[in-house]
Parts: sequence; C-alpha cells; structure tokens
Amino acid sequence: MPTRRAVTGRSREPRARFAEELRALRTRRGESLRQLGEKLGWDWSLFGKMENGETLGGPEVVEALDQYYGTPGLLLALWELAINDQTQFRERYRRYMALEAKATSLWHFAVSVLPGLVQTPGYAREVLAAGGLKGEELEQQVQARMGRRALLEGDDAPPFRTILSEAALRTPLRDVTEWREQLAYVGEVAERADVTLHVLPFRAGLHGLVGTDMWFLRQPDGRTVAYSESTYRGDLIEENAAVERLQRAYDAMRDLTLSPVESRKFVLRMLEEVPCHPST
Repeated sequence: MPTRRAVTGRSREPRARFAEELRALRTRRGESLRQLGEKLGWDWSLFGKMENGETLGGPEVVEALDQYYGTPGLLLALWELAINDQTQFRERYRRYMALEAKATSLWHFAVSVLPGLVQTPGYAREVLAAGGLKGEELEQQVQARMGRRALLEGDDAPPFRTILSEAALRTPLRDVTEWREQLAYVGEVAERADVTLHVLPFRAGLHGLVGTDMWFLRQPDGRTVAYSESTYRGDLIEENAAVERLQRAYDAMRDLTLSPVESRKFVLRMLEEVPCHPST
C-alpha cells in the first residue's frame, strides 16, 4: 500500500512522518549524519536508520534531538504516535523475517507458546486458529510457518539457542496425538548439533523477561537485534543500549535453567506422561 500523503506533502503514516521530520530538521541545519552524531554523542548510523524508517530509536535519543533542534516535545510526540501505530505491526514482522533469514545465530525465550521454528503442523494450526485464523488463510499460514523450519536444517544452519518455560511445555494441544508429535519433535530438534535447548522450570521464579517472548538475531555485520512478541503485537528493537539490557536479562535467566542434557530429559519425561491414545 502506498504511503498516504496529506495536503502538505508530508506522510500521514506515523512512522514515515517521524522519519521525514528528522530528515527535514537535519537538512535545514545543513549537517551530515556524522556531524549530528558527533555533536550529540550517539553513533551517527543510528540517526541514519531513524531517518530511513528502519528503527524508531529510544525516548532518550528523541528527547536529545528535540532539545538540539529546539522543538520541545514535537519529536517525542511523533515518536509516541509511531511506536504505538498498530498498522506497522505486519511491516515490522516482515522486516524481522528478513533479519531472521540472514542471522548468523539466534537466541530465543518462550513464555507460553513454543517457537515457530520447532512447531509441528498440528501445533501451528491450533495456535494460529486460536488467534482467529481459519479456512484457506489458516492453511496458508501453517505452510508458511513450516517453511521457516528449514532455517535450522542443513549443514549451514545457524546456531540456535532456545529457552522454553515449563509453562510452554505444560500447555497441551486439544488433540493428544498431535501433542505427542509436538513433544517428540522438540526432543528430536534438541539433539541437533547446532541447537541448544534449555527448560526454565517453575521453581526458577520471577525473572527479567517474565511475560515477554524474546528473539535475539546476530547479524552478519556483528550487530544484534531483538524482537519482543506477544499474542497481538511484536516490536523490533535495534537500539544498542536497549538490546544490551535485554541480553543481560536473558543471560541472567539462562543461569536459572536446566542444562541441555537435563532439559531434553525433561521433555522426554513429559512425552512419557502423555497417553498414547485419546481413549487411554
């Protein structure tokens, strides 16, 4: 869909309007991105990404720009509109998928739903149906999700570390047979050389990422981007300071998990507890 324009020629899409305003303010100053970075003390590439709409940055940098340009509150207001604009969710997810496809390594944490990379068709279908999909659209999305699993297959698969909360492993499918297949598949994936699986038991208690599904994607250029996800939205996080804070929370939580060996045993014990047939 083309970007909507107001009579002023400026975009009416919050994210695009924010980026346009940043570019216009810097251009009027006659400064380069590098000069702006030197004056404000931030990496100039961050300002380039903000002006290109690749990232929104954080409130601290936006407030600093407001002060520098003499626009008290204007940029922060545009930033708040952009970051809460629900029409951007699908676009941000597409960008996430592109980053995932070229990631050199991936880290993940699941609160209550197993990650798409280790889902079986039956699990994906029930999860997506619970989200409101049905009919042809549901089947298309199931197939698309199954296509993602190829990322972890083959000799060039990137290293993948996933932490599964015990809740994700104790929330079964309605179909017992499908649930058995899903648990068996998790156990199978855990045996792969490039996959490290941890289980976070209930007894670990509260932690820094409670209630937040997280992905960390290491990119070919060495930077790491994060993606937080809930049932109804996802947020791509690229600002270095924010990503580092989330990584520290992830590392602290990982210290509370079972070892990979104990985690696989945990999954297999759960598989043994599931009846072989719905009637048993």
